[in-house]
Amino acid sequence: MGLPDRHPIEKARDEKLMAEKFFTEHEMATIAVLADIIIPKDETSGSATEAGVPAFIEFIVKDMPHHQLPMRGGLKWLDVQCLKRYNKNFIDCTANDQLALVDEIAYPALAKPEMKQGVSFFNKMRDLTATGFFTSQMGMKDLGYAGNTPNRWDGAPQEVLDQYGVKYDEKMLRECVKWDDAG
Repeated sequence: MGLPDRHPIEKARDEKLMAEKFFTEHEMATIAVLADIIIPKDETSGSATEAGVPAFIEFIVKDMPHHQLPMRGGLKWLDVQCLKRYNKNFIDCTANDQLALVDEIAYPALAKPEMKQGVSFFNKMRDLTATGFFTSQMGMKDLGYAGNTPNRWDGAPQEVLDQYGVKYDEKMLRECVKWDDAG
């Protein structure tokens, strides 16, 4: 969180939030399993946990406290469902049992009414996981996101200029379109 463009008040607030713990170890382990179910490692990039998603979610619930009750309640809901079905907490279930439960809550239009709370939780978990992953270095690389980097712009394509009956004047060509390769 030591970004150079942060105001000292923001830095201090972020440091305070980073020092606090909201989730228990068990909850963090459950978040890690779920995050990797949502974004597993593949041939393109690493998993959600490898991108730091659990730490991101921990930070977000402290930064935006309105997420705390739904997230903690949803994690508890998962464990209760698994205890009823398999006599184990979610993280202690087999991968197949975990996926079976996730399948019941991952597709809102197909979910049974009694799974409504799980669907709501999983939607939030999926949103936070995707946000955490795709704002990480790994996720941005996965997307091919270059950000605000200087590049070479040679102007609009000639066919577009012709289509609208416009052309660059010498000043525009000199100042905006033509770049010298030296920089």
